[in-house]
Amino acid sequence: MKSYIVIILSFFLFSCSNEPSLQKYFVDNSESPDFIALDLGSSIINTEKMTLSKEDKEVLKSFEKMNIIAFKKDSLNEEKYTLESKKVKEILKSEKYQELMRMGSGNNGGAIYFVGEEEHIDEFVLFATGKENGFAVVRILGNDMNPSQIMSLVSLMQKANLNLEQLKPLKSFMN
Repeated sequence: MKSYIVIILSFFLFSCSNEPSLQKYFVDNSESPDFIALDLGSSIINTEKMTLSKEDKEVLKSFEKMNIIAFKKDSLNEEKYTLESKKVKEILKSEKYQELMRMGSGNNGGAIYFVGEEEHIDEFVLFATGKENGFAVVRILGNDMNPSQIMSLVSLMQKANLNLEQLKPLKSFMN
């Protein structure tokens, strides 16, 4: 019996990684006054009054939740902004995250990353920066998503009656 406990404890200790991750980054910074963190469920997309295609239903079925963390830059926290955006960039450079596309230039830009295989994606990550305003990281979590589904999800969000109450803390923080 003791040998089983030792094996289980050894497995647990060696399988836990001290490597930085976005999930850990969100947890570590969610209470900081320089950040706002939101967890949004699939209920943000109100489709009650919409006619959904089979594809739309599949997209919604694969979507679980969205995590957002935003850093608001001001004249008092420029050093922290530089440090924190560097931390996020380092996390996104790990082998876990694959870059899908990059956009923007100059002072504003962003990139989309994913975790998983191209047709079986478990997480999409949008990292957007603005030299004047700060940065935001959006994690879209789901099961077996693919790039076309994320585009369909964005389209559904635009058409649907979004539950904007869930976004009020973000709007208040950024103003």
